[in-house]
Amino acid sequence: MLFNHVAQRVHARHFETVANMMQAQLGFVELRRTERSIWLRQPGTNVDLQLSRSDTLHRDDDKRRSQIAFLSETPQSDLEKLAAWANGQGVEASVGSYSDREFFLDAPVAFVDFVIEAMLPELADYGIDV
Repeated sequence: MLFNHVAQRVHARHFETVANMMQAQLGFVELRRTERSIWLRQPGTNVDLQLSRSDTLHRDDDKRRSQIAFLSETPQSDLEKLAAWANGQGVEASVGSYSDREFFLDAPVAFVDFVIEAMLPELADYGIDV
């Protein structure tokens, strides 16, 4: 088996806004779309992101352990820019931190089972050549 994509749930009311954020703010391109889902890829990567519409009102208190994760030299400020964009679109979003090198963006009304994480690149240097 070869790793292909990850899927996360977005509340149906905010689905298009989140899909637009991934494309307009993070450079993802749309690969395909169905009535319930969209598949996206960020150029230069080889793992796709599927966002699926959800009508779930329940929000997991532990959802910060489930992320769409990015590497960034300026993780906090990059997430603050995304939060400002989301807030400007009417989706309340805020930035928190796991440490001084790892940050997360949550948009509780939109993100059902995940947050967006950004961390310094050296945190992903596992010393393994792939």
